Amino acid sequence: MAQEPELEAFLRSIERRAFKRTAYMVRDDDAALDIVQDAMIRLAQHYAHRPAEEWPMLFQRILSNATMDHFRRLRVRNGVMVNLSDFEGEDPDDGFDLLAAITGGEGALGALSAADEVERAQVVALIEEEVQKLPARQREAFLLRYWEEFDTAETASVMGCSEGSVKTHCSRAVHALAKALKARGIQR
Repeated sequence: MAQEPELEAFLRSIERRAFKRTAYMVRDDDAALDIVQDAMIRLAQHYAHRPAEEWPMLFQRILSNATMDHFRRLRVRNGVMVNLSDFEGEDPDDGFDLLAAITGGEGALGALSAADEVERAQVVALIEEEVQKLPARQREAFLLRYWEEFDTAETASVMGCSEGSVKTHCSRAVHALAKALKARGIQR
């Protein structure tokens, strides 16, 4: 049985990443905050009695469902669902390494000059901007795999799809990001 302080500590540890992931998905900070809060409340109300090691996966599934509920409500409310374009890269073997682009050459914070730190921050901002442009399922798969560092099976469980679909969504997202960043002059 989990204690209330343990649950509170868990929720504190995930709140920022959950907010950022949801903000990427819904593109509205206020809605993202509401969705994350609702997911946290649902976890506390329905799953606080579960072992603490189950909370991360439960929370991610609840958060994904709450995000999908948000989109369903919008679709009903607006009567139209936004159709996002598919950004698929032309060459799957182009050698672009997204993590290398984020961490820079040395890969360690403080090892870069001030100019390099500014450039790195600009690259990260461009990546965040391009991630927001990805289709919803690609963005979700990409963020779960590379932001939350879930493996393929965990990501498939959270997204409610097959591992093959996760791999396809991630591949398309990485290629779309590589193509978009290359078009913006980032080729590392």
